[in-house]
Amino acid sequence: MTLTCTRVPDTRVRRLSTTLYCYLFLDDLVLLYPVYVLLFSDTGLTVGQISGLFVLWSMTAVLLEVPSGAWADTVSRRLLLCLAPLLTGACFTLWVLVPSWWAFALGFVLWGAAGAFGSGALEALVYTELDRLGAAGRYARTMGRARTAGVLGVLASLGLAGPVLAVGGWPAVGAASVLSGVLAATVATRFPEHRPAAPAAGSSTVPVPGPPDGAEAEVGWWASLRTGLAEARADRRVRAAVLLVPAVTALWGILDEYTPLLARDTGVPTSTVPLLLLPVWLGMTVGGLLAPTAEHLSTRGYAALLALAAVALAGGAVVRHPGGFVLLGVAFCALQLATVLADARLQARITGPGRATVTSLAGMGTDLAMIVAYGGYALVATTGGHAMAFAAAAGPYLLVAAALLVSGRSGAVPRPRPPGEVVS
Repeated sequence: MTLTCTRVPDTRVRRLSTTLYCYLFLDDLVLLYPVYVLLFSDTGLTVGQISGLFVLWSMTAVLLEVPSGAWADTVSRRLLLCLAPLLTGACFTLWVLVPSWWAFALGFVLWGAAGAFGSGALEALVYTELDRLGAAGRYARTMGRARTAGVLGVLASLGLAGPVLAVGGWPAVGAASVLSGVLAATVATRFPEHRPAAPAAGSSTVPVPGPPDGAEAEVGWWASLRTGLAEARADRRVRAAVLLVPAVTALWGILDEYTPLLARDTGVPTSTVPLLLLPVWLGMTVGGLLAPTAEHLSTRGYAALLALAAVALAGGAVVRHPGGFVLLGVAFCALQLATVLADARLQARITGPGRATVTSLAGMGTDLAMIVAYGGYALVATTGGHAMAFAAAAGPYLLVAAALLVSGRSGAVPRPRPPGEVVS
């Protein structure tokens, strides 16, 4: 009897993890990813028009990030995770059926909304379910492997996009991308969801199965939004964790889109560029898998991780040689790991009912920082080339590492921490 009881949580954790891995793999198995810019170009869009679409994409995510997080805390996180891939599927359908600037713009609005729906809701659902099963300490490990599953989905897209495009053209690539979204939405229905009831005065929060009904929810959307924002504003530790996520994630989140241009600048033939990018994607894969071994890093260790990433990033870029991409792989490995650990620390510090709302604040900060990063990259790359832009991106990571070291020496009283939390 005892053995059976102890195995139940492990079985449920494995079921949750497997659903998560399948969901993120399918969500990133989008054959349009590596070629959609070519579709824009074939339709006759200029570089300026394409850049405008990227800004529209980011701005949509910024505007909807926090409101959708509050919605996830009020209605259903699982529902938003089902809707997100369906919205991206609608985006790809528009692009392929009626390729034009307006269709691309509307598609990016849908895709931006999908990103906002999934951001915050996914992390909050996974952490809440793991915590309910007494396995909150496995969050970093689980999300690290989940991010790796997403990277594998992208790698599969890179391998399949060319052959499918050659055989069936844009309709085939678009149909395959839409199918992945439908499958991801189907998998999302398998997520468990046990929502905490809103506590009455003097009572403790008790988990209750399923999302609260709209008519029965004890806190509305506006109250949920205010609760999440209040926690981020009032709790210094939560606020610091919210700020760390964009500080770590935003820059390298845009750099991977420019790696093909950096690769071409080394002088290799265009046909060799995909092979040259392999160390970068392998680095991201390994970074996610290293989360279980690095989840107990101290502040000094975490700062050293960011410093390593900065040095490898700058070194790999300035050598202007294909061999430099090995160093870039090291940098992206360290940054993927740092991102997973930053998310784990944030989830461990949130204590209120607005978990998705607070997480969405970090996501909104990331989206805003990425918009600034796109502009900064364009400015530096235009004047100094792609290698100089990559090297310049290393500077902010060194500053973040230095700030963490200073905060770690501030004399704060040590306290017990949940498993998986990075101390600051």
